Amino acid sequence: MLIKLLTKIFIKNSDDVKNPSVRTAYGVFGGILGIICNVILFVIKTIIGTAINSIAIISDAFNNLSDIGSSAVTLIGAKLSSQRPDKEHPFGHGRIEYISSLIVSFIIISVGLELIKSSFEKILHPVAPAYNLVMIIILIISVLIKLWMFFSMRYLGNKIDSEVLKATSSDSLSDVVATSAVILSVILCKFLPPVVDGIAGLIVAVLICITGVRVAWNTISTLLGSSPDPALAKAITKILFSNREILGIHDLIIHDYGPGRILASVHAEVSCEKSAIMLHEIIDALEIQILNETGVETVIHTDPILVGCEKIDAVKETVKSIITQINPELGMHDFRMTDGKNRINLIFDLEVPFSLTDEEKKNTIRQISENLKQENPIYYPVIRVDYKQQY
Repeated sequence: MLIKLLTKIFIKNSDDVKNPSVRTAYGVFGGILGIICNVILFVIKTIIGTAINSIAIISDAFNNLSDIGSSAVTLIGAKLSSQRPDKEHPFGHGRIEYISSLIVSFIIISVGLELIKSSFEKILHPVAPAYNLVMIIILIISVLIKLWMFFSMRYLGNKIDSEVLKATSSDSLSDVVATSAVILSVILCKFLPPVVDGIAGLIVAVLICITGVRVAWNTISTLLGSSPDPALAKAITKILFSNREILGIHDLIIHDYGPGRILASVHAEVSCEKSAIMLHEIIDALEIQILNETGVETVIHTDPILVGCEKIDAVKETVKSIITQINPELGMHDFRMTDGKNRINLIFDLEVPFSLTDEEKKNTIRQISENLKQENPIYYPVIRVDYKQQY
């Protein structure tokens, strides 16, 4: 594969992708590669489109011009995101890469909207493009170049888990479809009315806008705080439960501050009978293990629980049974009980799915309370609602 050979030649220690300098080198290499390829394609398509008077080809050329800007943003973003943490940004500058991806999407959308306008004008005032076999062959070659760019950018993006390179890869694939549509329109104009050229240009422009919106949506979702990668969450969970002193976990939260800078926090249930020193050693060892195996810096909060008390365990199972009967999607953690002669407080966190409305949550809590009081009139539930994490 040519792209693998090129990375071996131009990127020192190319396999050490966890090294920030190597990761930056990948981003810079991808940006430069994109600029070179798109400059060539823009010049070729502009000359061809002007020569045969085809709005579809000119639209495609300006799509490549937007790709030059996208590649430049990729290059700049790679350099900026690699800056070390500082006083104002203690978690580093990794999210600049997501912002770069968002800028790329805006460039793509703006070009698409402008080309929609030009295509409509061409539909209203159609002019048949001049058919030339040599030009068709050149356009086919440009499709092959873009197809190679798609595979190359996808390889680079997956190699270093770069959102902006993945966005560039998606853009390259849409360019393959767009240029293929252009080639088809130029051929069809030989046999059909010239309005086909304007329609093809419109299709290309719409595809460009769709690509831009998709890239923007994915990037905005990441910046807002999308659900963590299930595989990463499962890996952290597996490491935690590999220690027999961890009896249960909840509230696993993963914060994405950019590729290579992911932080996590989690609550781990442990026996209250274990010494604080022993638990501290266990937690420290688990945090180091998670960092070494996943690259995630994790803070583990211990929740001591009483283990082996038959009365508390029996009441806990009763509460679990009632919750499950009401809604199998519900869960519970951090169960505690304060026993008294006339009042028994049952304190726990109720895990609810994100789909539950505020009114449904209130009704669920009321139903749980009523069912518990039917079980025992002196049960007084103290319930805190928590969203159920699903990985």
